[in-house]
Amino acid sequence: MDRKKLIKTFRKLHKWPGVIITIFAIHFAISGIIMNHRRLLSGVELSRKWLPRTYEYKNWNQAAVRGGINLNNDSLLIFGNIGAWIKTPGGYLDYNQGFPAGIDNRKINQVVCYKEQLIAATQFGLFRRATKYESWEALPMAIPEQRLVDLFIKQDTLVILSRDYLIKTTNLNNFKTTTLPPAEGYTKSAGLFNTLWELHSGELFGVLGKLLVDVLGIVTILLSVTGLLHFFLPKLIKRRKRVIGTSGNLPAAFRLNLKWHNLVGYVFALFLIINTTAGIFLRPPLLIPIINKKVGIIPGSHLDNHNPWHDKLRKGVWNQKLGMYVFSTADGFYTVDEQLRSAMVCCYSQPPVSLMGCNVFEPFDSTRYLVGSFSGLFIWDFASGESSDLFTGKGYQAPVGMARPVSDHMVAGYIRDIQNSEWIFDYNHGIEKKNSRETWEMPESVKVNSPISLWNFALEIHTGRVLEPYIGFLYLLYIPIAGICVLMVLVSGFMVWILPVRKKNLFPVV
Repeated sequence: MDRKKLIKTFRKLHKWPGVIITIFAIHFAISGIIMNHRRLLSGVELSRKWLPRTYEYKNWNQAAVRGGINLNNDSLLIFGNIGAWIKTPGGYLDYNQGFPAGIDNRKINQVVCYKEQLIAATQFGLFRRATKYESWEALPMAIPEQRLVDLFIKQDTLVILSRDYLIKTTNLNNFKTTTLPPAEGYTKSAGLFNTLWELHSGELFGVLGKLLVDVLGIVTILLSVTGLLHFFLPKLIKRRKRVIGTSGNLPAAFRLNLKWHNLVGYVFALFLIINTTAGIFLRPPLLIPIINKKVGIIPGSHLDNHNPWHDKLRKGVWNQKLGMYVFSTADGFYTVDEQLRSAMVCCYSQPPVSLMGCNVFEPFDSTRYLVGSFSGLFIWDFASGESSDLFTGKGYQAPVGMARPVSDHMVAGYIRDIQNSEWIFDYNHGIEKKNSRETWEMPESVKVNSPISLWNFALEIHTGRVLEPYIGFLYLLYIPIAGICVLMVLVSGFMVWILPVRKKNLFPVV
């Protein structure tokens, strides 16, 4: 193929897909920048009434409730993405006083009663509240930047679990942070999904990496805008010349715009191609083949960490009868001795847990646990290793071959109330009572005071889930199709730029 035909082909591949994908690329860029600064923007929120109706809370869905604490015979503290509320016979009382402004700052992962105080593990910190006080009080810890995921009590000790560490305290003033020991046979490696995730966000290379990805977002917006100008300016020049007889400064603006479009695209093309490629593997269907893949850790990267459980811890319990800890991690369930000295031991038989992690993990009796995730809700017999579905009572059978990654029961929360009734909170369908059709009405006061955070809204845009109300399950194809289009535009644009300035053909004549 001669060079002229090759250039012409690349120009077509660059022009028309580029015009179509530009608006989506800008959305990717803006939402990505927002997602890279969650803590900074945690106080910004949006009313759900401005979003598609699927984002309105209905029947306590969308992880509105993760759990509850019985306060007395007629009061129940419920907590989750809506923050903290008290359910009483007379209605619901807002119990969020003291949390920083913004719904993201009062997303609660766990609450326990410890020494006559309520202790809450939130997205960004640890809080306490005694019933005689009127607000929550932040508890400073040695690792304030850690995302707290769980709380549980071991005798007189409060155990706090972050994504990385186990933290203990007996007085809420002094906190001891412990790195859990490695698992038996541990080798330093990382999941391919985690590696691509951190590469896409820039976190793989720390603060500088995240700033570089922010720059790539700005570059994407710049290339999109200059690309659209390059498409429309010639038409505008012709029209102006036809109407008033002169094109004025528009030709000069056209040349300057093209110069910057080419220069910026040439400098950042490789970085954009790498970042886009990583992104399209983070959502189905391309996610499926990489979920369980392990890769070596890039030396010096954020994943090159001395902590073998870096970003892997999800839930934990203390088993008094057996004298050991049991942890749910990104790598499965593990046990370790009370002193946390011996190697972590992988449980030989495990309940199913979705890629999104364990949402419910609490004792059912001395040797059985209730385990809930988007894979369903199961009673796991720790001694025998057997798991049975709480809804059907049937034993769990692992799927063979390609299977749906989530269950019909996407369990986000669970409460056993003072009457010993079991309430399950499904992410999509909301609350249901085991063996009953009884439910709780979700009052308007809770809905109005539970907006969506800017970060979560950006996530919905970035992943394409915001399109689900309009195109249904086809939204799953949005990321791979949009990603491939972006790659096509980037590669063809680079070739259109480089081919005319080369002194020899890049490809042989065929």
